[in-house]
Amino acid sequence: MSISRRKFIQNSACISATGAIACSQNPVPAAVDLGEPSTNMRPLFIATWPFGKFSCEAAVKIATDSGSMLDAIEKGIWVTENDVKNASVGIGGIPNADGQVELDACIMSGPDHNAGSVAGIRDILHPISVARLVMESTPHVMLVGDGAKQFAIKNGHPETNLLTDQQKSNWQNWQRKQAKMLQQSQPKIDEDHHDTIAMLGLDSDGNLYGGCSTSGWGYKIPGRVGDSPIIGSGLYVDNQVGAAGATGLGENVMRHCGSFLVVEMMRQGAAPTEACEMAVNRIAEIDPKNLDNLDINFIALNKAGAYGAAGTSKGFKYSVSSPQGSEIIDAKAMSVKAIGPEGGNRK
Repeated sequence: MSISRRKFIQNSACISATGAIACSQNPVPAAVDLGEPSTNMRPLFIATWPFGKFSCEAAVKIATDSGSMLDAIEKGIWVTENDVKNASVGIGGIPNADGQVELDACIMSGPDHNAGSVAGIRDILHPISVARLVMESTPHVMLVGDGAKQFAIKNGHPETNLLTDQQKSNWQNWQRKQAKMLQQSQPKIDEDHHDTIAMLGLDSDGNLYGGCSTSGWGYKIPGRVGDSPIIGSGLYVDNQVGAAGATGLGENVMRHCGSFLVVEMMRQGAAPTEACEMAVNRIAEIDPKNLDNLDINFIALNKAGAYGAAGTSKGFKYSVSSPQGSEIIDAKAMSVKAIGPEGGNRK
């Protein structure tokens, strides 16, 4: 990347299209010239939701101790995958309509633009690790279903019962109610109904990495796959520009390649939070749903070390950790009004 290009990204990270300071809420000291990046906030990790704080803190320690950002992303996400109280990731996740926990995950490495993912994998505790195996030991990007499970077992991952007694009881209650048809229901996405961990990381050399893991839509049709394991939807990393991750209702992210769209907005000069807003508004221009019903949220991190988040879910928060400490930040909540294709407002 040329010096002029570096300065362009650096300057645009802090100046929005309206001329306002856009990264004033991002306490990341940025170097004047990205050719000599500031490193006192590196390694830097951001993740969706308050529970992501524990994953980010683990990632900082692993990256600092081992120097491996991929280890940090993988093992950091382990923390959430191991949390039986988290109903949307890993063990303890809400099962599908048949009472089976199906997990999705992906991982991406910026320096070599490599990626791996798994979808609909059952009985494997750490799908993020299987995704990394796909990336590093096969010529493929994605494995699904039983093929992904058998691949994991052959590579040393034991079968694990992921359905906890609590989630089994909840599923049985859901079966008895059968209040609404599955195809017509929509999950609630807010601060009390978390879903998905997406994590982004930046090292001292300005290299970007990312990972994502989820158990997906609760009581989904068996075999349903959301945005989380789809490169460009639930996660995207471009080492020249930045990285983005998504959380929310996956179908509404998938149809628009949401995370890729956020990164492309940053490529055009938008600050991270602004890029997330622009992606949401772009989706709202096309999607017949109004912003209240889209349930999409993005986090973004650029190569300069600026970060941000925005979305439609009230109460969406994200976590940030570096060697200097950790914090949980309120993401920018989008207005219920969306800008339509003709420039008018619609609800």
